Amino acid sequence: MMVLVEREGAVSVLCLNRPKRRNALDAESKKALRRAMEEAAADDQVRAVVLTGAGGAFCGGQDLAEHAEALRADPGHAFDTVEQDYAPVIQALLTMPKPVIAAVEGACAGAGLALALACDLRVFAQDAVLTTAFTAIGLTCDSGLSLTLPRSVGETRAKELLLLGDTFSPTDAVAWGIAGRIVPAGQALPQARELAGRLAAGPTLAYAETKRLISTAPLATVLHNEALAQARLGLTHDHTGAVEAFLDRRRFQFEGH
Repeated sequence: MMVLVEREGAVSVLCLNRPKRRNALDAESKKALRRAMEEAAADDQVRAVVLTGAGGAFCGGQDLAEHAEALRADPGHAFDTVEQDYAPVIQALLTMPKPVIAAVEGACAGAGLALALACDLRVFAQDAVLTTAFTAIGLTCDSGLSLTLPRSVGETRAKELLLLGDTFSPTDAVAWGIAGRIVPAGQALPQARELAGRLAAGPTLAYAETKRLISTAPLATVLHNEALAQARLGLTHDHTGAVEAFLDRRRFQFEGH
């Protein structure tokens, strides 16, 4: 199964399950994650949710091997997934009427970072590695990151992280405003479960109203604009060439077209 679902009392743990690919998201896993989140949101017996990944990684973002195939087959529609799959997942996370906690171990890149930021709370293993990743393959951000990252770290820092695409640590993330708890390696999920149990015993109706009040930005507009931007960039030589270079493990020279 692409997403493992485990119930512990009123807590539902959703675990991305492609460990050999650092839990990178392909078509099947994106759809499975959306279903799992929507089911958790609709289940009155679930009062808090934990999102994590199997095998020591949180999520490495989009599966670029699958993406490269889509570009070769039909570049004009290769980015349909942004609006059809990623946007509903982020919408579900940000609007779910119950708290969601990300338990982040290992790689947390691109759309994976967006997933973590769309959660309400985060628990970081101290050896987790975070990055926006998008510009490395000639793209801008999607999955709501153009909203959640500036909201967390401020516009100036967000531009630096998105334009340069450097990796950063949980210590950096917390210092810059991405709120979260930092725990020893291997302890992110146990700590997230404990925190979720505490929230599940709390006033979940008040939590739902709090999330609704904070999330006042026009989320649907942000997600739609991200999808349009990615589709435009998907037709460029810079993007298609960078993806092929990434898969071939060679350096790519961006040319600006």
